[in-house]
Amino acid sequence: MSRDYAPESVGPRDVGPEPFSGPRQTGRSDSSLEQGPDSDAQDDARLAPEREPKAETERPVEPRKAYEFRGRTYAVRTSEIESLTEIGKFRAVASEDLEEFQYHGDKDRMRPDVASLIRQGLIVEKSIPHSDTAPRRLLTLTKKGHQFLRSTGTVPPNQATYYGFTKPREAHHDADLYRLYYKAVEEIERQGGKNPRVVLDFELKKRVFHDLAKLGPEKHSAESKREIAEKHGLQLVRGKIPLPDLRIEYEGRDGDMARVDLELATEHYRGSNLAAKVRAGFSLYARAQDAPGLRRVLDQKELTAEILSL
Repeated sequence: MSRDYAPESVGPRDVGPEPFSGPRQTGRSDSSLEQGPDSDAQDDARLAPEREPKAETERPVEPRKAYEFRGRTYAVRTSEIESLTEIGKFRAVASEDLEEFQYHGDKDRMRPDVASLIRQGLIVEKSIPHSDTAPRRLLTLTKKGHQFLRSTGTVPPNQATYYGFTKPREAHHDADLYRLYYKAVEEIERQGGKNPRVVLDFELKKRVFHDLAKLGPEKHSAESKREIAEKHGLQLVRGKIPLPDLRIEYEGRDGDMARVDLELATEHYRGSNLAAKVRAGFSLYARAQDAPGLRRVLDQKELTAEILSL
């Protein structure tokens, strides 16, 4: 999917830590915090459905810890920080996908976590209209949530994070990349890869355009473009540098750094755009209903490429 924003424009997708001190853990669990009418403990009790007492084999509920940040106390548990990280890496994540991948299908664990993060103003959830299907409920970090997450030190410095919704189409696309990521990571881990890092097209575009801008007038020459493309592990295709929707950088079985570039193709792709992605060597993924039309486009271009199912 081609994005229509300029590489210089960062907000609301600001990345990286900001110049402020991190939150201070007070050492108190949620049981020691003041319990008001909208307390975290009551979030857990209110949202969990009535059922039989938990079996001994079920996972115990982790208490929340208090963090002092910018004059306010936040109560979060480890699973909630992990959810903030998941959402931040992709900017937008569908609620149902967060439940499936982060909480392994356990809605009873996810719902109190999400409710608490919303109540504390760290994330927002909205029903976003979709041009082809029914609206989906998507989650994104607030600016405050983004600042809080970066200050915890739990996100590696080289992992970009984002916040805030933009256009509905882009929000759904970002959410689809979250599902695509897990599809690809399964294969990476099967081959012995580990420690994956997410690089969205926005981050790659910033890197490439930054290096091109430093070249001045030389940035228009094919040789200069080719050198920049190779520096970032990309290819020059007919005078342009195609960018993947998603890059996953990871540590291979032998300890060397490896990467895979992924493109989420849709029925709206034009032939020239799809052909450029294939020639750039990206792995193509598509929904089952879009794959036949994309294969016809490739046939017309006399190109052969595997289209993997999302």
